Amino acid sequence: MSLKQAARTALDAVPSFQNQLHLLTARHDDLQLECELSGLDALGCAFDRFELTADRVAGVGLDRLKQLGQDLSARLTYLLERISPVEIDAQGCTVQLRSNPPQKDDDGTRYYELLVTRTGKFELARYAKAVGNPRQRVAAHVTREVWLRLVDDFAAVATS
Repeated sequence: MSLKQAARTALDAVPSFQNQLHLLTARHDDLQLECELSGLDALGCAFDRFELTADRVAGVGLDRLKQLGQDLSARLTYLLERISPVEIDAQGCTVQLRSNPPQKDDDGTRYYELLVTRTGKFELARYAKAVGNPRQRVAAHVTREVWLRLVDDFAAVATS
């Protein structure tokens, strides 16, 4: 069984809901998926946080983290916006990627943020920033198919 299969089984076991939080977890080998779902129906889901932890990535150097971030950036072409590296924190051993360009309209700016850390965590979230206000984490809405593709792509990069 792959992480994608374990995640599909876990997702299929959750009944449809809205405006609640449900922590979905799945595990395969040294990969641990945690996803904070805020809505789920037959076609799609909303998540506040999508996080994959890979033990084999824990403790790698900054160059490897950069490569992992670039590999994810190359795979995640199906999201609302392309994601590319914006900041590399050498001291904290973290690579930060964001939507490039972010989605902008009269309501403000919305974008994905992806962190790849030396602790072995890959965390994806969506943010919104209204003019004159601080940014806030908001739900990312995807189909079940896209959600499973995220699982598969994160796992593939983490095990490469």
